[in-house]
Amino acid sequence: MRIPVFVSCPTLLSKQQERCRHRVVGELDRLQLEARALGKSDYPSDCPLREVYVIAKHCSGGIILGFEQFKATRGTWKPGTKKPVHLRPGKPASFPSPWNHLEAGILFGMQLPLLIFREESIRGGVFDDGVTDVFIHEMPPPNLDRTDLEAFREVLLKWSARVRAHYYSNG
Repeated sequence: MRIPVFVSCPTLLSKQQERCRHRVVGELDRLQLEARALGKSDYPSDCPLREVYVIAKHCSGGIILGFEQFKATRGTWKPGTKKPVHLRPGKPASFPSPWNHLEAGILFGMQLPLLIFREESIRGGVFDDGVTDVFIHEMPPPNLDRTDLEAFREVLLKWSARVRAHYYSNG
């Protein structure tokens, strides 16, 4: 029997991002974990935010995949304050789906074991170091060499042990 885990990931991804997502989901499958996601495995019958909660209630862990969904090439952080910060030319700001933050908050509030990955350019909210008690990992590329694959699998294995402990203590 596969243990359900919630996967927070945008529905629309670039080809490269989809290959990364496929790598993560494939490794979950290898560990006998079932990836559950709004818009992928589950479709809402109620408002989407409530549906996230309903799906998460049946999961024993969560993975947040922070893929770039918006890129700003101009703009100002904290406009109108004493310390505005302007984006510099050639230094765009990248943002994940806001659903990553909502879903991470729900999973964190439910005290489910979390594993967070982000693309290199993603920062802010749940993707900032030290915001949660979870280490933030760089998104694994689809083609990992043997050493990196072993390291990636070790991270998943440690997290999956906590997922299994949650599942069997609450099941």
